[in-house]
Amino acid sequence: MKMMQEFRAFAVRGNVVDLAVGVIIGGAFGKIVDSVVGDVVMPLVAWLIGGKLDFSNLFVVLGNVPENVPRTLDALKKAGVPLFAYGNFLTITLNFIILAFIIFQMVKIINRIKLQDEAAAATEEAPPTPEDIQLLREIRDSLKK
Repeated sequence: MKMMQEFRAFAVRGNVVDLAVGVIIGGAFGKIVDSVVGDVVMPLVAWLIGGKLDFSNLFVVLGNVPENVPRTLDALKKAGVPLFAYGNFLTITLNFIILAFIIFQMVKIINRIKLQDEAAAATEEAPPTPEDIQLLREIRDSLKK
C-alpha cells in the first residue's frame, strides 16, 4: 500500500506531468514538422533544382544478384542481396538539416517574442509602494536624524 502511495505521489508531481505533456505535444509537433519538411519544403527544393529530391534508391550491390530479380532497392532487399544503401542515409540527413533549420527559426521567433514581452513588462510602471512600507521608511528616516 505504501508503494502505491509513493508511486501516486511521484506520478502526480508537477515535473512528471509536465514531462508527459511535453512528450505528447512534442510527438504531435514532430508530425507537423515532418509534414512541413516532406510536403512543403522538400517539394519546393526539388522544384528549384529541377527534379525529385529523393536519394533513397541510391545503393551499391555488394553481392551476386539472382536472375529475374529487378535492380530496385526493395526487390534486392527482399531477395537478401547485401547492399550498401547510402541513399536513404542521405535523404534522412538532408531532412534532418532542413528540420533543424526550421526549428532553429521557430525558436528564434519565440525568443524574440519573449524578449518583446519582457521589455514591455519592464517598461510598465511599478505598482505603488504600500502605505505601511512608506510609513516604516519614514520612521526609519526620522530615527536616523
